[in-house]
Parts: sequence; structure tokens; C-alpha cells
Amino acid sequence: MDILFKNITAVTMEQDTPVLTNVDVGVSYGKITHLAESSSDVRLLATTRIIDGTNKVLMPGLYNCHSHGAMAMFRGYANDRNLEDWLFNYIFPAEEKWTPELLRTGALLAIAEMISSGTIAFTDMYSLMGITAAVADEAGVLANISNGIITFDKNSYNFSRDHVYKQTMLAMENLSGDGRIKIDASIHGVYTSHPDAWEQVVEFARKHELGMHVHLSETATEHEGCKEEYGTTPTQIFARHGVFDMPTVAAHAVWVTDEDIEILAEKGVTVATCPISNLKLASGLAPVIKMQAAGINVAIGTDGVASNNSHDVFEELKMASVLQKYISNDPTALPAFDALKMATVNGAKAQGRGHSSGMIKVGCDADILLIDFDNPRQTVCYDPVLNLAYSTSGRDVEMTMCRGKILYEKGEFKTIDIEKILFDARRARDIFLG
Repeated sequence: MDILFKNITAVTMEQDTPVLTNVDVGVSYGKITHLAESSSDVRLLATTRIIDGTNKVLMPGLYNCHSHGAMAMFRGYANDRNLEDWLFNYIFPAEEKWTPELLRTGALLAIAEMISSGTIAFTDMYSLMGITAAVADEAGVLANISNGIITFDKNSYNFSRDHVYKQTMLAMENLSGDGRIKIDASIHGVYTSHPDAWEQVVEFARKHELGMHVHLSETATEHEGCKEEYGTTPTQIFARHGVFDMPTVAAHAVWVTDEDIEILAEKGVTVATCPISNLKLASGLAPVIKMQAAGINVAIGTDGVASNNSHDVFEELKMASVLQKYISNDPTALPAFDALKMATVNGAKAQGRGHSSGMIKVGCDADILLIDFDNPRQTVCYDPVLNLAYSTSGRDVEMTMCRGKILYEKGEFKTIDIEKILFDARRARDIFLG
């Protein structure tokens, strides 16, 4: 074996056996190849590296299913505003300053934050998508990459002449072929485009067998504006134009109706709930419990850090759980295991990787986190699932591994030059300020 985690507690995310104690977990050739009660068998010790699992917990890597990675360069920019004011009056103008070099810096900064806090996979919608795809590949993570179309040209729009079309085609051509990086089609939202454009993107996605990534009913203004313009909700108008006819991740879904929820469930849409961003922008809260009851796969997203200020998925999943308890007035709502499932199993399913990732299980990809429980926040532990959901932060991540490759360990980044990224980010900030 390449690596053996010895005598460790494993949170497997399997429903029947969620926690295994005093086990050995072996990794070979990028896969989990051994999982059994801890043994002193010398054959197991004949491995490249043995890691002592005392006071550690092993769990699957986290999935961030809605992000705008390079917006790490806008962390803390134009905060304390509502979505429409923040987006149209501050973010869109700032984005006009992007260059390929600046965006590369932003994307790398985001990925560094993600892997150091336990995220091994992200679903991204942002400009110059080919750059984000390339740096994600270099960093060794999993990613579904897209760029949402934005067009207000209702008379002569042609997707094949849109810069997004060209970026998407180029990104597909440059894929490495190992399946870690996937390309999606994307529509930014109902309020930033129109039906003719949606149908063209849908046809493109169908032709190239791509998934879809959209913003959906994020604010009351968006939701009600759609009803005024089209006589129906964003979910229903998207469904009418075929947007959900391919595997889709719909971010936010805060203002969905009961009928919308039925449609999303019927179409097999994954909802990426982003509670902290939604709270910070006072957009509202997604009815996660109701969506789960309908059979919708609900995953976790951070959104961009310009509207969240963090890529810490542990922080996000805790917030998702406690908020659902609050709005339902039910302390049993969205329990710890289900919150963790949203960030692991459900995320893997959302990215089309559910057959190979999201669990600690023999045969799964070795997408693994090693969490330090030897600290004041964690040392008293009666149930590691509860501690992971309610007490853990990204700062407790000791190791992040993706497909058996260590990306981060004890403060050291193995696949990226963190000092250069931080230097370039400080320089880029000065450009945006100017």
C-alpha cells in the first residue's frame, strides 16, 4: 500500500455503518483498497507510509457545489449591500478589470483556501473558465467548471458567437482526460438572460453531453420579477425551455414554491444551498427540509467569497443545519449526519462522481480528509459525526488527499506555491483598488 492510516476512527458516510473505530484504512494507486479492524499484521506494515490515527478522524473530502472561485480577489469588497446593488453597481464594474493573470491568481487563492480547509471538489461558475479549469487541474482537485451566459440582447443573440461558447469549447479541448476536471454549460440566471439564449445553451449542452449550472430564485426580487415578465416562476420558465433536461445544479433556490419543488424533484435537479451568502445578502433561506422530503438531492455551496467571505464548507454545513432547525422550530431537523452527507455524498452525486467518491469505502477514490481531534475544540468527543458537523472548522484539517495524492498536510501545500500566490494576490488587490 502507498499509505496506511493505522488505528483510526473513520466516518464512512455509509448509512448502516457511519462510524468505525480502531480501524486501518489503506490507500493504493489512488483508491481506498483496505478497510478493516486494526491489525498488527506485518503485511499491512509493509507500506510506503504509516500514519498513526491516534486522536484523528478520517472522513471523505468535502464538495463545494456552488462557487465563483476567482472572486476570492473580491473578499470584503462592497459588503453590506443587497444582491442587486452589490452585483450591478459594484461587482460587474470591478470584473471589467479582470486579466488572465489576475484571474489565475484569484482562482489559485480560492483553491488554496479550499484544500487547506478540506474541500477536494468544487463546482464553479465564473469568467475565463479555462484558466480556472487549468489551475484546478494543476492543483490536483476535482472540479466542474462553467461560465454562465449573461446577455440582454433579445433580438440577435447567437451563442456560437458568445465569448462563453468559445471559452467552453477551448476548455473541453484542453481537458487532461483523467476525469478530475469536467466542463458544464451554464446560464447565469433568469434575470440576466432570456429564453432564446437558454434554448441555444440547452441545445449546446445536449449536443456535447454536458451538465448545467444555474442560479435559481436567489432573491425575492428575481423571483417576483420573473413572474411579472413571464407569468411564472424561474423554475417553471427554465423547465419550459428545457434547462433541466440534463443533469443540473441549481444554486440557492431560496424562493421556490411547492410546485417548483415538485418540478426540481421530477427533473432530478441538485440544489446547492448557500446559507451564509443568502443570510449575508438578506436573500432568505432555502426550504431544505421540504426539498429533501420531496426527494431532491441537496448539496452545499459557499457561493463566492465576495458574498460569503469564506470557502470553509464545515462552516457552511453547520449553518445549514442550525438554520433549518430554527426555521422549522424543530431541533431534530437536518441532523448532523444529513448535514455531513450534503457536503460529501450529495456533493459527489451532484458532480456525477457518486459511484466513486464521497465515502470511506473500499473501491472508492481516496478523496480523504484527516481531521485533528487533539485540540480544545475536539478532544471531548462522544460522537465524531456530531463533532464534525457542529464543532469542526477548516482549521482542524491536518491532511487533504484527492485520488490518493496529498494536496495539503500540516500547513504545507504540496501542489501549489502558496508564497507566490499570496504575493500575487496582494499585488492584484492593489490593481483592483486603483
